[in-house]
Amino acid sequence: MSTAEPPFRWRSIALPALLPTLLFSTGEGAIIPIIPTVADNLGASLAIAGLVAAAITVGELAGNIPSGWLVARIGERPAMIGAAALSVIGLVICLLSPNAVALGFGIFLVGLSGAVFALARHAFLTSFVPIVYRARALSTLGGVFRLGFFLGPFLTAGGIHLFGSPAVAFWIHLVMCTAAAIVLVTLPDPTKSFGAVRTVRGADGRQLREGEVLAEKESTGLFRTIALNRAVLTRLGAGAALIGAMRSSRAVIVPLWAVSIGLGGSTTAIIIGIAGAVDFALFYSSGQIMDRFGRLWSALPSMIGLAVGHLVLAFTHDLTGATSWFVAATMLLALANGLGSGILMTLGADLADKTNPAPFLGAWRFTGGLGGAGAPLAIAGITAITSLSLAAGVMGVIGLIGAGILLRYLPRYIPRV
Repeated sequence: MSTAEPPFRWRSIALPALLPTLLFSTGEGAIIPIIPTVADNLGASLAIAGLVAAAITVGELAGNIPSGWLVARIGERPAMIGAAALSVIGLVICLLSPNAVALGFGIFLVGLSGAVFALARHAFLTSFVPIVYRARALSTLGGVFRLGFFLGPFLTAGGIHLFGSPAVAFWIHLVMCTAAAIVLVTLPDPTKSFGAVRTVRGADGRQLREGEVLAEKESTGLFRTIALNRAVLTRLGAGAALIGAMRSSRAVIVPLWAVSIGLGGSTTAIIIGIAGAVDFALFYSSGQIMDRFGRLWSALPSMIGLAVGHLVLAFTHDLTGATSWFVAATMLLALANGLGSGILMTLGADLADKTNPAPFLGAWRFTGGLGGAGAPLAIAGITAITSLSLAAGVMGVIGLIGAGILLRYLPRYIPRV
């Protein structure tokens, strides 16, 4: 005989899911603006600094493959605690780095841990939030992540002002990871806080929570799923990969640009923090646009805005008002990114098999991750051969190509536009 579950309260997910997410993302937001600056201080060229900054997205891509298996084996909360611990190890390596190579390895570990943490918190909410509240819970989770990326750079700017070194950002992330782990360790058993949760049988016959099965299926047979869905993944999926590419390009090229025009670490952090506020402010509006007018009305303006922002940078590096142009382009990129909040997750959910969505979602996420990891590497390579301005221009053209792909294939695969 089953007993009635207690009514769901939003406060019940604040501590176990949203607070650790806010802490972790605030720490990550603190380090991203200063990675090129720290690499530059270690003697790296602008191209090598870009390669070091790219290590975080490469780590995230690498972490996407085993993270689902790991979450299914040890559970969501232990996976989040382990991810925080791995990030601490990476941050210690960053703090002790004698050269850019060691710094890049530490940043790679931070990216790897971020992928595990992201999937674990997604699986956690899938397990414990009733399905009627799930979409709102996941969109709130995305908003909390963006809030962290807004707060982190301001903490870095304050830390640099107090201590005079951009490396203080690594200490900020280290403290945030430790705090997130403490929150997770000291929480009561979630099953007692949330009541009964739905369990299903995993691939090996073990009883798993619904979120753990989702995570397991996303990483099981990933490449087979990509092969089975190659038609949509090579068409609309190419657009998704370019969305990922433009987003990660923005995250890398903005702090690199600041280094190239001679801005200090604290000034860069403040500018990126303000841009984070613009981005964060639009996460709910993006969902409203997609639900009311269709997915294309969010995806297309976002891609065009990201492309134009890169092109503005490409043609203004050597102008007298380069700093003003940099600020304007950074805000345009933030506005465009905010307009596309949640678009990849939404498109993936629209396209996935409703009876068994996890395998396709894993393939879709991996496809977007390929673009996200490839763009910073391309920026570093082009910068090494020619200049950062040309790298920005190339990414701007790629963004316009991506907009064309979305315009052609999004209506075909998701008719409501």
